[in-house]
Amino acid sequence: MEQEQKMSTLDILLGADLPDMRKNLPEQQVEVPRLSQKAGKPVIFTLRALSYDKVREIQDRPRSEQALYGVLYGCVDPSWKDSRLMDHGKEIVTPPDAIKAKLASGEIDELYTQIQKLSGYLRRTLRDVKND
Repeated sequence: MEQEQKMSTLDILLGADLPDMRKNLPEQQVEVPRLSQKAGKPVIFTLRALSYDKVREIQDRPRSEQALYGVLYGCVDPSWKDSRLMDHGKEIVTPPDAIKAKLASGEIDELYTQIQKLSGYLRRTLRDVKND
């Protein structure tokens, strides 16, 4: 009987066709019901996981700004950087101003939570291995 050759984790990582997480970030579409109700049609946001570097950049910000910048970087549609969202007359001069003007604070936090989940946070990503 042939013995199965045990592959090391390194061998598996080298041989597997695993996605490059710097380039293939998961996405998800979500609806913001309050906005949908106000607009009379579905308001759908496309969220994308954040890269390791972008997560660290957000974590370097004050705690009070992290959800706001998480939504800024993790929301790919709509783009909060679109100049049409700016309105100097209403004191909406930066993308964070636009986010705060259009979304309720709970919606900002919930969108950021969803972006964190896409990025591998707020859920179990590891499993214990028992050695027999």
